[in-house]
Amino acid sequence: MFTVNVILEALTGSFNPNATAMINGAAIDSRQVYPKNIFIAIPGEQVDGHDFVADAFRRGASCAIIQRDSPLPFPVLDLRNGVLPEEFDYSQIPFCIRVENSLNALQKIAAFWRQQLNLRVIGITGSVGKSTTKELVAEVLSQRFHTLKNPGNMNNEIGLPLTILQLTKEHSHAVLEMGFYVPGEIAFLCEIAKPQIGVITNIGTVHAERAGSQADIARGKSELVQHLPAGPEGVAILNYDDPWVRGMAEKTNASVFTYGLDPEADLWADNVVGMGLEGIRFQLHYKNEVLHVRVPLIGRHSVHTVLRATAVGLVEGLTWQEILNGMRESHMQLRLVVVQTPKKAIILDDTYNASPESTMAALNLLGDMTGNKIAVLGDMLELGIYEQTGHEMVGNRAAQICNKLFTVGPRAQIIASAAQKSGMPEENIFTIEDTDHAVEFLRNKFAEGDVVLIKGSHGLHMEQIVAALEEKE
Repeated sequence: MFTVNVILEALTGSFNPNATAMINGAAIDSRQVYPKNIFIAIPGEQVDGHDFVADAFRRGASCAIIQRDSPLPFPVLDLRNGVLPEEFDYSQIPFCIRVENSLNALQKIAAFWRQQLNLRVIGITGSVGKSTTKELVAEVLSQRFHTLKNPGNMNNEIGLPLTILQLTKEHSHAVLEMGFYVPGEIAFLCEIAKPQIGVITNIGTVHAERAGSQADIARGKSELVQHLPAGPEGVAILNYDDPWVRGMAEKTNASVFTYGLDPEADLWADNVVGMGLEGIRFQLHYKNEVLHVRVPLIGRHSVHTVLRATAVGLVEGLTWQEILNGMRESHMQLRLVVVQTPKKAIILDDTYNASPESTMAALNLLGDMTGNKIAVLGDMLELGIYEQTGHEMVGNRAAQICNKLFTVGPRAQIIASAAQKSGMPEENIFTIEDTDHAVEFLRNKFAEGDVVLIKGSHGLHMEQIVAALEEKE
């Protein structure tokens, strides 16, 4: 919570002792406005936020940032020239603040507010595992510290500033996921958030169609470690198992802390055992200590999530008890959901999105399950130059794990072809044109004893298949 004066100082550099109205957050959607919020009116391709300023005020917003003249009967403070007018009645709540660009104003306000806070910021990026890492890191830090994390996927040039404006002076830590689509994006987010700790999960092929090659993606992700302060204040937490990430140690002035399954890492794990839906167990090694750990996260790939959260906990001085309590008490919302069909087949619903890396991890989880293992795999989109090899890699792994394979979409036929070449019997492989046909083809297809993984890129809407399988006959 801060005063209107923070907004004025951020936009003009001037202080006004009369601007004492309290602000407790910001929103760009009037439906998400709470009393004492700032409403940021941003023009979009489909919807213009300026059309909802009145609604935001009805919901209790104290002021609105606008970038066009307003026909509404509310006072307007014009800050386009960067100069604070000598006379303005700040008691006339609500009022509008006129700027040249609303989004830029939001970002300036967030950057200014961040600078007023005595805060440790943990920035997290990577191709796969950002969100789960963010959730678990926040759970661990919350064992001791007042911690805020960005909700959902608010990890871009709008979502991250909005999250920062939720911070109060009572917070000591913020865990911020940072997305990457184009070069310079993470650097820009770092200028706003000023992270002292940077966590890199991995460098995969997701979004390669927009971001370029893995080398391009690695360069973009490395902007996080390049913008950390020098050690010991700044710490880069790097995945030793990923050569792209390991090489980032040479690009930062921060201290480097590595994690992985390799004993050369600072923090490492071995004897990783997947227990299906019961979680995983493994041995954790740090310096001369060895801990036997069991956590409720599903899938052996989750050990890397645990290692990342543990690394942050160690860097921030938490005890082993605090770290492990954070793991075991995690309320983390997994994107993979387990449901049962009326005929008692088990469905692993991982339809949120798909990349070669995340699909391989999901297949490995399927491999840890007991039952007749079936995969329904859809197209993986936005892979660019990795489209062929990415789908082939998944098909090769599916052949090793699955008793039956159903593919959905034209790109997923590459999965089917690779699975057959890897030795999966042709009669156990089925190719389906699209999601609509898959819904009809697979409805009531599975029975007790079947464990069915359903995964594909978000654009295929494969959640419709799950919904059809859940329907009672």
